[in-house]
Amino acid sequence: MTYPQITHHGAINGVTGSCHELHADAANSYLVDCGMFQGADTSKGGRAGQGSLEIEFPLNNVRALIATHVHIDHVGRIPYLLAAGFEGPILCSEPSAKLLPIVLEDAFKLGVSRDQKQVERYIKQVEQRIIALPYNTWFNLRDADDLVCRIRLQRAGHILGSAYVEFDLTYPKTGEMKRVVFSGDLGAPHSPLLLAPKPPHRADILVIESTYGDRNHEDRRTRRQRLERVIEQALQDNGTVLIPAFSIGRAQELIYELEEIIHRAQTKSLSPSEERARGRGGDGNAQKSSLETNWPELPIILDSPLASRFTAAYRELQPFWNEEALKRVQSGRRPLGFEQLITVDSHSAHMRMVGHLSRTARPAIVIAGNGMCSSGRIVNYLKAMLGDSRHNVLFVGYQAAGTPGRAIQVYGPAGGYVDLDGKRLDIEAGIATIGGYSAHADQDGLLKFVTGMRKPPSLIRIVHGEQKAKQALAARLNALYQSKQQALHLTIPQ
Repeated sequence: MTYPQITHHGAINGVTGSCHELHADAANSYLVDCGMFQGADTSKGGRAGQGSLEIEFPLNNVRALIATHVHIDHVGRIPYLLAAGFEGPILCSEPSAKLLPIVLEDAFKLGVSRDQKQVERYIKQVEQRIIALPYNTWFNLRDADDLVCRIRLQRAGHILGSAYVEFDLTYPKTGEMKRVVFSGDLGAPHSPLLLAPKPPHRADILVIESTYGDRNHEDRRTRRQRLERVIEQALQDNGTVLIPAFSIGRAQELIYELEEIIHRAQTKSLSPSEERARGRGGDGNAQKSSLETNWPELPIILDSPLASRFTAAYRELQPFWNEEALKRVQSGRRPLGFEQLITVDSHSAHMRMVGHLSRTARPAIVIAGNGMCSSGRIVNYLKAMLGDSRHNVLFVGYQAAGTPGRAIQVYGPAGGYVDLDGKRLDIEAGIATIGGYSAHADQDGLLKFVTGMRKPPSLIRIVHGEQKAKQALAARLNALYQSKQQALHLTIPQ
């Protein structure tokens, strides 16, 4: 058998459960991600969704796990990996090293045990395994007579800490060298807080995601204006706007964007002297906004203890923010901790908030997880509010097939229904979707990642996408290579 070889243990038939094994030789392999399945995605063995947690492949030769980022569909099976006997290190970027224990603590509590002593022992074990790698720095995984393997993490622009992985493999006995790149989840340009990804210099083999391989995003540069317009229109119904969002990444981006909307509304309402006073640190005694939606008084409710913890961690990771975000901080603003932001922690406070908003229909914006409405506190809001036309649900992220979010998004505008917690709920609430907020690169972004390399790959494996998206991206790549008369071996693992 010739090496390297790649086996895919997830993200084959959909966009969740990412787990890829690079066999460097017969005795040494490396895992890239070990994520949880969600929705209609299935494991390699064909078992459905979130029940597919067991590690169904041998770990004898697996020397290390590299986590591209900390979303649950990329790291959620790590507790089961450790339980199955994996004893190697967990390598990730420096921001991910801070965020990963938070994610895994939550995953452990949900899937294994809530016993605090067990949780603490487990997190301590995880923290001892983590090796934090600086971006753009080579790290040796193996240096022997038969194999030299090193990796380098580069910014992927998906969420804070996200990375794509470059493997450099050298076989001293033959002199052969291979560069293998795993894209992880690639981000799109103009993301709040994040630097945009840059393609690697070269790759012999590329494993690339294809979440949006069949489409391009709406203009990301005007998305804040679209967000503002959609929310203002929704609030005319005199109810609450529910925004399902994952606890890490999307929630922080939304908070960042909403702070900018509020800041602009406050600035419009200030006289020049008041604006100067605010710039010096005074409150300026600002007048009420003359906008129809009084943004400076509108409560922004973050109802997710996990998202609150991540938001606090994001604030501590300011050195990894982009220049625009840092300028806001330097001007005295608090992009992730402004006055109108209300956090809800305890379950009892959460249920009181659900009851209060569903009864009063007070104008408010609620950000709650999870982003696909398959679990989490957003479900209680949906059960209480979907049947009331005063309320609105606003989707800003991808809704995977088989999730309640996809059902609400597709059937809600036509007055359909959704099944939640075993109950069928008619959808009377308004349903809207804003494009341009995806944390994933679109088709053009994925193509630019490939064409931006000085030496493009001759072998590409397309993963992490629904069949239509993978096929569309494959067609574009084939056409691109043919136009340049370059050889390409392209596969879509099944």
